[in-house]
Amino acid sequence: MRILGIETSCDETGIAIYDSEQGLLADALYSQVDMHARYGGVIPELASRDHVRKALPMIRELMQSHDIDKSTIDGIAYTAGPGLIGALLVGAALGRSLAMAWQVPAIGVHHMEGHLLAPMLEANPPTFPFVALLVSGGHTQLVSVKGIGEYRLLGESLDDAAGEAFDKVAKMLGLSYPGGPRVAALAEQGTPGRFVFPRPMTNRPGLDFSFSGLKTFVRNTLQDLSDANELTDQAKADVALAFEEAVVQTLVIKCRRALQESGMRSLIIAGGVSANLRLRAGLGDMVKKHRAELFYAQPRFCTDNGAMIAYAGCQRLKAGQQEALTIQAKARWNMESLPPCQPSSFGSQHLV
Repeated sequence: MRILGIETSCDETGIAIYDSEQGLLADALYSQVDMHARYGGVIPELASRDHVRKALPMIRELMQSHDIDKSTIDGIAYTAGPGLIGALLVGAALGRSLAMAWQVPAIGVHHMEGHLLAPMLEANPPTFPFVALLVSGGHTQLVSVKGIGEYRLLGESLDDAAGEAFDKVAKMLGLSYPGGPRVAALAEQGTPGRFVFPRPMTNRPGLDFSFSGLKTFVRNTLQDLSDANELTDQAKADVALAFEEAVVQTLVIKCRRALQESGMRSLIIAGGVSANLRLRAGLGDMVKKHRAELFYAQPRFCTDNGAMIAYAGCQRLKAGQQEALTIQAKARWNMESLPPCQPSSFGSQHLV
C-alpha cells in the first residue's frame, strides 16, 4: 500500500510518500521558522496561509521529482489534530479533496501518534510493547504502548511542556526563535556545576511533570544576576546549561520510574525535544544500567514531518480504517481515544 502523507499541524509543511513494502519513497519539508522568528513565535493565521501556498505545489513537485504517478497512490493520510485549528484544516481539506478526486481512502492521523511511531521508520525499529516519552513544544507525556492504538497515559505535564519551557527560557536569555536548539547550543558553552536547578516533582511518587516552577527559578536567577551586574554572556551560558541539565535529569528520572513500574524493557523518545543530544545521552546511560533499550528517530523525523504521518496513516488504512466524507480537525485530541489497529479482515471502519 502506497500512502501520501500531509502534515500541517503548526508551522511546518511536511509531505511524504510511504510504501508498506518499499518503505519511505520520498519526503519534503518546508519550515516557516524564518517568517515567524521576527514575531518571536508562531502566528496561527500566517501559518495557515503559508500552508495554503505551499502544500499542493510541494505534493506536485515531490511526485514529479520521484516519478510517482497519482494512479499509484492507494490512500492519503493527513494530520487531523491536535494543533492549530486553521493549519490543521488546510491539510485536512487538501487531503480529503485529493482522496475524493483520486478515488482513494483517506485517514486523519493523530499528530502525536505520528511522532510516537516515527522510530518505526528506522532500520532497527522497536517492537511492542514499550514505554514512549513524547516531548515536543506542546506535549510532555509518558505513554504505555501495547500496539498501534493501544495507548495508556502514564503521566503528563501539569503546566508547561518541556519544549514550551525551553522556548520561554530562550526568551529570558535573549535568544531568537525557535528557542530549544538555541538554548542547547548556548548550554554547550556553560560551566558545569556553577548553577544547580531543581528537578521538579522527582521527590514524590507518580509520573507527571511540571516545568513552570523551573522556568520561574530561571527567571529569578537571571534577575539576581542582573541586579548584581553579573549577567554576562558566560553567566547566561551557565544558566542555560543548568536549565537543560535540570530538564534532562527530570525526564530521565521519570522514564526510569516508568520502566520500573511497567516492567517493560524498551523506551522510545519522540517529538522535537527528542533530538536534544544531552537528553539522548542521559537516557542512553539510564537504559544501559537497567538492561533496557532506547529507540528514537533520526533528527529530521523528530520535528514535525510528513513521513511520520504517512507511516501512521498507512498502518490504519491497511487495517481497514478510513474517514467519512466530512472534513474534521481537532485542536485538542486525547490519544487514548484512538481505536486500535485491527487486521483488515475486520472490514472497513469509518471514523467520525
